[in-house]
Order: sequence, then structure tokens, then C-alpha cells
Amino acid sequence: MDQKLYILYFTALPKQERIVGGTVTSINQYPYSVAVLYVRSNGPFVQGCGGTIINNRSVLSVAHCIGACITCIRLRVGSTYASSGGVVHHVAQIIRHPQFNSATMANDIGLVRVLFPFQFGPTVQPAAIAGPNAVIPYNTVVTAIGWGWKDHAGVNPSEELRHVQIPTVPHATCQNSYTFMTLTAGHMCAGPMEGGRGSCQGDSGSPLIYNNVVIACTSFGNGCARPNYPALYSRVAYFSNWIVDHA
Repeated sequence: MDQKLYILYFTALPKQERIVGGTVTSINQYPYSVAVLYVRSNGPFVQGCGGTIINNRSVLSVAHCIGACITCIRLRVGSTYASSGGVVHHVAQIIRHPQFNSATMANDIGLVRVLFPFQFGPTVQPAAIAGPNAVIPYNTVVTAIGWGWKDHAGVNPSEELRHVQIPTVPHATCQNSYTFMTLTAGHMCAGPMEGGRGSCQGDSGSPLIYNNVVIACTSFGNGCARPNYPALYSRVAYFSNWIVDHA
């Protein structure tokens, strides 16, 4: 039987006091972090997205990362490194949000269920996720993690897990930046408006964290850590009921 999800139901969070502009961290600090691996034409699987362990069989990620081919992806858990260590799991099922729209990136959320359950230990643990009433105040400092690109050029992915602290951004401010699309209640924005720090390609699906609670999943952005373009995330509170129902 699958283990229960850890869901935190709160209405507000207190403030607290840094992947582009970030620093190397360890899986011991984020034991729920997952490297999503994709098969290449010559055979090996390489990291391309991220995810979060939320129970002993399910990983939370974003829809645009997980596609529909269960033999095309695998999940590495329990390792600081994108290409080695930990345990690599085969996939049993992929569940993408039924209203995911690849053109507008609305409802960019999904789940991956593994063939055999995770064996929990110091470096493999489920994360708590935000409940449906969670409210994250604007300008709250949150943490983005992932194995994505370390620079704006996108030629320097990180082999080691990295993290960076960034502020959440008001919805209206973010909409003013992303005039070419309509943001929904399922979106959350985070990143300094001056740029220089934030999520990048390869970080998609990885969690945005506050007080060790997953509040969002990295979705997309206009470049990486560009001034006036904070990254966009899929807000977990908005999708919380769907996640619980399908995990």
C-alpha cells in the first residue's frame, strides 16, 4: 500500500532569510529531490528535468517534462549527482494534468509512479507539499533547487545539485513582464527583478521550497535569470487536491 502524502494546511507563512547564481548543495539537505533522466539515441539516460518524492511510489514534476513514454524516462533518487549514485527507478505510470496546454503552459503539473517503491533512508525521503489553502506572501524568500544550467548561455549544466534563494513576485508584476501570455491562478513567479539568480533549463519539474515544504514546481521562463523576467512555477496549492487524488 502506498504511504500517505505529507500535506501542510496553512493560510500564511512567516518570512525567512540563495541553478543560476546559486551554490552546490547535497541530497542530504533535500532528500526528496529527484533527477528525471531521458534516454538518448545512443542508449544512455541523462538528466533533463527534476521532481520531488511525495510518497513511496510517486514523484511530483511538471507535465511538459514527463511526456507519455514510460520507457523513455527513469528517476534517480538518493544522489547529489545527476549522472551517478543513488538508485535509478523504472517508471510504471505517467499522469499528466488533463488540462495541460503545451502552448500556454497552463496546468503544467504531473506525476510519475515508479515500478517498485522507494526505500526510504537518510537520502531518500518524501517531501511535504502545500495544501490547497496555502498562501505565500509576495517578496517571501524561497529556495529553488535543481541540476539545470548554471549560466545564461545554457551550455553549462550542473552535475551536482544546486540551490538558490529568490523572492516571490506579485502576480500583477509578473503579468506585466509576460505580456505575451495570460498567467493563471496556477502560476507562481519567483526571482529578483534585477535578474542574476534563479531557475534555468534542466531545472524544470524541480521544487520551489519554503520551510522545507514544496510550494511550486519549476515550469518555464523567458531565458534564465534575466532582468524583469522572474521564472514561472506551477503553484502546488492550486493543484493540491488533484495531486492528492492521483498520487
